[in-house]
Amino acid sequence: MKLTVIVDTAGLRPLRRSPCPTVEDGGQRAPALRFGDPRVMALAGALAACVHTVTGQVTNKSLRAMVATLLGISYSSARMSYDLRRLRLKGLIERVPGSNAYRITETGLRFAVFYTKLHDRLLTPLMAADKPPAPTEVQQALATLQRHTDRSIGPARLTPAS
Repeated sequence: MKLTVIVDTAGLRPLRRSPCPTVEDGGQRAPALRFGDPRVMALAGALAACVHTVTGQVTNKSLRAMVATLLGISYSSARMSYDLRRLRLKGLIERVPGSNAYRITETGLRFAVFYTKLHDRLLTPLMAADKPPAPTEVQQALATLQRHTDRSIGPARLTPAS
């Protein structure tokens, strides 16, 4: 029995563009927002945290404080301005007319939730799965993946990397 999965990828297009450098409308270069980069992960976490604010808006100062806390290092206003520009050009935030505040877009919310959940709920436990405090279910799932990978590699006659 063959399983076919149909996925609507139109909503994922902005998420696919985020980790790559792009040239946006008007010829402006938008630097990449690479998954796993501590600065990008802190930005995603800060955006996810900002969604629940009363105004739904962020400023350079308010977002910078959250990013600095998540990074655990000082974070300059110039760096925050650069990152706000990256987020704006990628369509993850939009400027509120007549102010120095920004509003998180629907795509920005998807980006923030996707990046933070994938990192915190999947990658972090998997990277720690071989360590003793890892839950038994995670260790068993990792062992199952390893068995299936080994079973697939055998017939393909791929030799292990040395």
